[in-house]
Amino acid sequence: MKNLMVADASVLMPDMTIREHQTIQTADGKIVEIRPFQKEDRNAEGKEWIDGSGKLLMPGLADCHMHTGQQLLKGKILDELPMIWTRIMLPFESTLTDEKMELSAKLAALEMIKSGTTAFMDAGSYHMEAAAEVYAASGLRGILSASTMDEKGLPDSIEHTMEEAVRQTDRLYDGYNGKGNLKVAYSLRSLISCSEDLILKAAERSRERGTLLQAHMNEYPNEINVYLQKKQMRPLEYLESLGILNEHFISAHSILLSENEKDILERNQVRVCHCPFSNCGKGVPDTTALLQRKICVGLGTDGAAHGGLSLWNEMKIFRSVMNAAWGVPVQNPAVMPAKTILSMATEQGYRLMDENGGKIEQGSKADFITIRLMQPHLYPTGNLVNTLLECAAAGDVCDCVVEGQILMKDRQVLTLDEEKILAEAAAYMERKDTAGC
Repeated sequence: MKNLMVADASVLMPDMTIREHQTIQTADGKIVEIRPFQKEDRNAEGKEWIDGSGKLLMPGLADCHMHTGQQLLKGKILDELPMIWTRIMLPFESTLTDEKMELSAKLAALEMIKSGTTAFMDAGSYHMEAAAEVYAASGLRGILSASTMDEKGLPDSIEHTMEEAVRQTDRLYDGYNGKGNLKVAYSLRSLISCSEDLILKAAERSRERGTLLQAHMNEYPNEINVYLQKKQMRPLEYLESLGILNEHFISAHSILLSENEKDILERNQVRVCHCPFSNCGKGVPDTTALLQRKICVGLGTDGAAHGGLSLWNEMKIFRSVMNAAWGVPVQNPAVMPAKTILSMATEQGYRLMDENGGKIEQGSKADFITIRLMQPHLYPTGNLVNTLLECAAAGDVCDCVVEGQILMKDRQVLTLDEEKILAEAAAYMERKDTAGC
């Protein structure tokens, strides 16, 4: 909507303080006013409005690393032995079709809207045009990529030359960059599956078109060992030697970093995304050291195959992992405070995506959610920010707004047909069972 009003809400401000009984006004996709609530706000004519009483209005969450193409893989990864990437994920993605990808995107969009994610960054898969159509209709803010690899020996349906791999993203960019709330980024899906020519060509295209360039980095020991053997350099050292690291490079995962690589991230202003649930089976990132270097760090889910798309779950897991790994040894229970984690999931995530959002202030993009507070697990509280991190869950999200448009109101999704999508999912499950999959 061009003009939207949320009346009589508590508001989470950028400094993580709470203002009670506020009215928020949006126009042309931006927040234009935050002021004390007045009774007449409930009767504002000619304006779409949301009743904020009993709710907390806060920035929408930003999932900085997810995989639409793995939405139908839920339950297939947990407890599996390595390497799930080559044994399970790649073979599954090689079977994707436009129909499967469309269903995946519908389910992913529903899950994100209903859990309070307003912006996301897809790390790349196949048949991404089918996903883009769904995301454009959903109203979500998204950055999409195509899976970019030119390794020999991949399944036939996803084996590409360097030129074919880059052309995938070229087509996606030409068709969907700027459509609705979507942008397109270039990617390097798995660094050890990309030739040097492909790495350089993807970086060149990214510079030419002014996009972000994202890559899975330092997630597995094998990735590091391959580059030590081939180049006598660690992965980030190698990319820096190619001259492709800058403030537009997104280093996903970044768990196993040397001190020199941390310095490289800082020197090149590279942005980092951690995926706590997925990552904790492989290692623990030294996030405190990255934040001390003023590196922008966001959070991601790594897709539904790794525990679903709820950033509320990721924040809880991240707090626990950080405390166990870094807080306990030095007796610092606040080594990763709630305010810092919430900022990573909101303002820092939007900053990572090059978006002016993730905060409730005048001039910021009108991307926000409301949380129903009057519930026994959330109310009363001595510190609402701490309680959000400790106790809030996806089901507590009441309303979801992106660019001033209501995507969900009182738990009812308005931009997608939830009942129809779930019926499609049930039909997919029946086909799988019939086929003995």
